[in-house]
Amino acid sequence: MTRRSLLAGWSRRSQVERVDLYTRQSLYILLWLTVGFVVLQASAAERFDGWFVAVVASTTAVAASGTFVLRRVIDLYPALGPLPWRPLGPFLVLVATGLAVAALVPDDLHAAATTGVWGSTAWALGGLRDPRATAGVMALLTFAPWWGTGMAWTVAYGFLTGLFFLFTVRASLWLLGVVTELDRARGAQSALAVAEERLRFSRDVHDVLGRRLSTIAVQAELAATLAGRGDDGAAERMLEVRGVAHEALREARELARGYRATDLAQELEGARSLLRSAGIRVVLDVEDLPAAWHEAAGWVVREGVTNVLRHSDAAEVTIRWRAPELTVGNDRPTRTRTGDGAGLTGLRERLAPLGASLSAGGDAASYAVTATLPGTGPRDAT
Repeated sequence: MTRRSLLAGWSRRSQVERVDLYTRQSLYILLWLTVGFVVLQASAAERFDGWFVAVVASTTAVAASGTFVLRRVIDLYPALGPLPWRPLGPFLVLVATGLAVAALVPDDLHAAATTGVWGSTAWALGGLRDPRATAGVMALLTFAPWWGTGMAWTVAYGFLTGLFFLFTVRASLWLLGVVTELDRARGAQSALAVAEERLRFSRDVHDVLGRRLSTIAVQAELAATLAGRGDDGAAERMLEVRGVAHEALREARELARGYRATDLAQELEGARSLLRSAGIRVVLDVEDLPAAWHEAAGWVVREGVTNVLRHSDAAEVTIRWRAPELTVGNDRPTRTRTGDGAGLTGLRERLAPLGASLSAGGDAASYAVTATLPGTGPRDAT
C-alpha cells in the first residue's frame, strides 16, 4: 500500500474512527514491544540454545493470544462485564505456561521469561473493569517479578509499575469513550436542530394556512347556502373566497421560499450559534456582499448549514463571499455525494428566476455549496 493511499484512507475516516484506530494501534504496539524487549533481554545472556528459543516462543504465543484479548477488552470498555472468556481462557493457559517456562529456564533467563508474561498481561488485561478481574491482574503483576528474580523488593516494583500500566490502558480507553460519546451527542444535537426547524415550519403552516383555509371553508359554505336560496349575495361571497384563496396562495409561496422574509444577519448569527453548539468552528467573510443579494444569500446559508449538520463530520465551516460567488464549505463530509438532494434542487429553482445559479460538490476531504450571484442585485422575476 502506497503512502498516498494510506493518507487517503486516514483522511476519509471520521474523528472518532481516527481516535479509535490510534488507540487500538498504540496498545497493540505496546503489547508487541514486550516481545522485542524480551528478545533483547534474553540475548544479553548470550545463551542461544533451546532455552532461548523456548523463552521467545512462549513470549510470542502469550503476546499473540493477548492481542485477541485486548481487542475484546477495548470493545467491552467501559462495561464491567461479561468477561470475554472465549479468548481469555486460552490466554490464561498460555500465561500459566509462560510462568512454568520461567521456573524451568536457567537463572540468567528467568527475568526475560517473566517479563514476557508480565508485560503481555498488563497490556492485554489492563482495561478490564470488573473488580475481581482487576484484583487478579494486580496480584499477577505484583508477584510475577518476584517469581522471576527471587528478590523481595521486586514485589513493590511490580505493584507500582502494574498500577501505572493499568492507568495508561484505562486512560487511553477512557479518552476513546469520551470522544465517542461526544460524537453521539453531536449527532443527536444536529438531529434535534433539524427536528426543531421542521416543527417551526409545521407551526407556520398551521398558523398561516390553517386560518386561511378555515375562512375559505366557512365562506364557501355560506355562499352555497345563499346560492341555494337564490340570493344574489352568493356571487359576492365567492369573490371573497377567491380573494382569501389568493392570499393563502401568496402566504404559502412565502413559506415555501423561506418561511418568512430572510434577514442575512440573522441567518449568519443563527448559523454561527448552531454550528458552534455542535462543536464546529465558523469562519465568516461576507462583508462586501451587495445588500440586494442579502435575502438570496440567507437562503444559501440556511441550506448550506443544514447540509453540514446532516451530511458531514465537519470541524470547520467557511462562509465566504468572493464576487460573484458565495460559498458555504466544510471539511470532512461523511461521504462524497453523487447528486443533489431536494433542498439543493429547490434552492436552485428559487435562485434561477433571480439570475443566480447554484453548484455543489467536493471530495472525501471537503464539500462546498456555491451560489453565483452576478451584478449588484437580482433581476426582477417575471
